[in-house]
Amino acid sequence: MRLLHTMLRVTDLQKSISFYTGILGMKMLRRKDFSDGKFTLAFLGYGDEADNTVLELTHNWNTDSYDMGNAYGHIAIEVEDVYAACEQIKAKGGQVVRDAGPMNHGSTILAFVRDPDGYMIELLSAK
Repeated sequence: MRLLHTMLRVTDLQKSISFYTGILGMKMLRRKDFSDGKFTLAFLGYGDEADNTVLELTHNWNTDSYDMGNAYGHIAIEVEDVYAACEQIKAKGGQVVRDAGPMNHGSTILAFVRDPDGYMIELLSAK
């Protein structure tokens, strides 16, 4: 078994694709519109789906907002340098909501970024 993808529902597909590709550096892997179901799926990631876990963005055409609930936490992305990644994300217009630094009660360097729909993304230093 292997983990294939994580799915997030998004309200503005193009805005989300721009965030994940332009700000976080993912690549658009594939996209498909399902006109009968009135939704679009877009798969993004840092490598081919055959070898990497990817992100599935689901856009339901007639939905303006979603209830985030309180069970979702975050997705995590490993970066070479969390401090540098935060500066690059800010320079590209991304929202860093917890600046880079050691985690509370530990030494792991991390930061948190918010995507256009409010989903949290944790940035972690490469080990």
